[in-house]
Amino acid sequence: MSMILSASVVRVRDGLPLSASTDYGQSTGMQECRKYFKMLSKKLSQLPDRCTLKTGQYNINFISSLGVSYMMLCTENYPSVLAFCFLDELQKEFITTYNMMKTNTAIRPYCFIEFDNFIQRTKQRYNNTRSLSTKMNLADMQTEIKLRPPYQIAVSELGSANGFAHLPVGEYKGTGKISAAPHQRLEPVTLPGIVSFVLSLLCGALNLIRGFHAIESLLQNEGEDFSYVIAFFLGTAACLYQCYLFVYYTGWRNAKSFLTFGLICLCNMYLYELRNLWQLFFHVTVGAFSTLQIRLRQPQGKSPDYNV
Repeated sequence: MSMILSASVVRVRDGLPLSASTDYGQSTGMQECRKYFKMLSKKLSQLPDRCTLKTGQYNINFISSLGVSYMMLCTENYPSVLAFCFLDELQKEFITTYNMMKTNTAIRPYCFIEFDNFIQRTKQRYNNTRSLSTKMNLADMQTEIKLRPPYQIAVSELGSANGFAHLPVGEYKGTGKISAAPHQRLEPVTLPGIVSFVLSLLCGALNLIRGFHAIESLLQNEGEDFSYVIAFFLGTAACLYQCYLFVYYTGWRNAKSFLTFGLICLCNMYLYELRNLWQLFFHVTVGAFSTLQIRLRQPQGKSPDYNV
């Protein structure tokens, strides 16, 4: 009998389960699927926004959008179009019910467990295909899947229980290549993110002004140390690059943000003779705050199409 067996809502950046409706059996195949669910949830940020994993008698399908992934397990003969329509309904309801801030700041698993009621009702509807009244949705989804089929994850691409082998994220079945990382959109800007951006610009401007003053002092007094000028301008460049990393997605973005913060710390350590403790504390704190906001602002998946 073709049917949906379970569904989960998972945060993309760290695989934190937000809600789930589970009807796992005790068979070996079902236990394997449970393991695959956990493994996939840890690598969602490295995968395209629509994927399928075929595991013999069962299929795992998922879609990701706005930092949240919607996963489901169904039997192998369950229609792919119905599976992705089901996930699309979960996505729309979850986005409508919960705001992004609440989702991003969740710290404990299954904190949206009340969403399970909607998952259960929707699952029952989709398991009774004869009474399913979504013909228009099905037609649109079928067209979309033909134009942009889900990425097929092979079981061989999964590593041991500890994690994954390398997944070719750059390739997307049916569409050639996914758009390069620099063109990937980030999650919407939050108020703390705006504050960090403005403070980083302010620190950059302060470093720039002090750098020009250091040049003037150098021209007037030949004994002045030119290395202070370099430190001020490096600090300016580091602050501006933090702003860039916050606004745009690049490869190794988190690593670059930590290296940039390290450069800010080094510059301020070198300039300790020219700044008091409060000034040093302000610049380092702003650098740390901006690094945190860069880390929290993750790439988003494909935005939902509410006309489907």
